[in-house]
Amino acid sequence: MARKTKPIRSDIAWSTPDHIEVRGRSLPDELLGKISLGDMAWLLIVGRNPTPQESVMFNAIAVTLVEHGITPSALAARLTYAGAPESIQAAVAAGLCGLGSVFVGSTEGTAKMLYEALPPGTKGADLPKIARELVAGYRERGQIVPGLGHPLHKPIDPRAPRLFAIAEENGFAGAYVQLERLICAEAERASGKMLPINATGAIGAICCELGLPWKIVRGVGVFARAIGLVGHILEEGKSPMAVEIWQRVEEEASAHLRPNGG
Repeated sequence: MARKTKPIRSDIAWSTPDHIEVRGRSLPDELLGKISLGDMAWLLIVGRNPTPQESVMFNAIAVTLVEHGITPSALAARLTYAGAPESIQAAVAAGLCGLGSVFVGSTEGTAKMLYEALPPGTKGADLPKIARELVAGYRERGQIVPGLGHPLHKPIDPRAPRLFAIAEENGFAGAYVQLERLICAEAERASGKMLPINATGAIGAICCELGLPWKIVRGVGVFARAIGLVGHILEEGKSPMAVEIWQRVEEEASAHLRPNGG
């Protein structure tokens, strides 16, 4: 019996020899020179142009995630580039591979947590109670609440209040932002520790306000951080640090094995 097949379909884009269309819009005539990179990303993800308020908010999120200094992802990209300078895409890919539950990808963890605690469309929820139960659950399981705390930014991650201010200005400071703040307060109360909402926590909450699926939220960090990694690789080519880092680590890590410790 012949295998039954289903149609192969994409609603994103198509091309002919003289035409390129993306989400129903002519790329040369309707998009080039008329849409920002962030708005283009929104168009691809959501399937429509953003409203002015969505544009401001989504672009702010993307800009936040582009750069954060000599992070593990930047180091991975620089070190890979030092070994394979002919392959910039490999260096960028190496940096992106580390965007997970600890760095950048915690936006996804926050969004998933909030959606599960407060399903879209929920009305009249007892947010303080939800926050208490959620934090208690994480503590019982010995898990870290995503989106809270930062090794460097204390007592405030300066990115979070600015993102929340932009959300407020553009009508995206609703129940998910409120719940994230309540979760932060409860986590600090229960632990007795300083656990500020970090940038990824703020972004995860705001992405819920924007209605973005939690499974795609990490992808926003992926495309944004790729831009930052290209910048790091450009700098690495002009002012290298990767080989120096490698040599210092090698020397220090193996110092105890050498005669007289050096």
